[in-house]
Amino acid sequence: MATTILSSAQSAVKNWWVSLLLGILYIIAGVWVFQTPLASYVSLSIIFSIFIFVSGISQIVFSISNKSDIQNWGWYLAGGILDLIIGILLISHPLMTMAILPLYVGFWLLFQGFMAIGLSFQFKSADIPNWGWLLFLGILTLVFAFLLLANPVFAGLSIVYMTAMAFVTAGIFRIFLAFGLKKMKNAID
Repeated sequence: MATTILSSAQSAVKNWWVSLLLGILYIIAGVWVFQTPLASYVSLSIIFSIFIFVSGISQIVFSISNKSDIQNWGWYLAGGILDLIIGILLISHPLMTMAILPLYVGFWLLFQGFMAIGLSFQFKSADIPNWGWLLFLGILTLVFAFLLLANPVFAGLSIVYMTAMAFVTAGIFRIFLAFGLKKMKNAID
């Protein structure tokens, strides 16, 4: 446990604002989807593709910029590469994306939820306060992912609202993560 990302990373937290920026972008996307439900399904495939692509690039930059300070930086890199590949696939096949969007969203959220849960336990082991909220938001993200994957036909009808809620919960998680990393940075400094 002593070699977890949070107990050994000293300058990894210098880029805490990346998580904050991603959280704000996710929340903005969620609010936008709520406000435009009819037009959202078509545009959701485009917007979602771009968000996954940008998220992948951000995670790759974060992992590479902190590879000497994070012992398990490869997991961040793997997550970023996975997001980047999914984003490229979604952008390059827009008609197919609209047909199978619930599955793409479901599996992407599944990965994000498991990552959030893992990070919350790392926060707990590093005695970072409010780690329980991160765990709760990660579980909530998993619930949305399982709902999308359980019934893709129904999910196609309700994907706009479920995706909006998932973006909002993932955004809140990222913001909590950013402030936890910032607290850790202040403690290290």
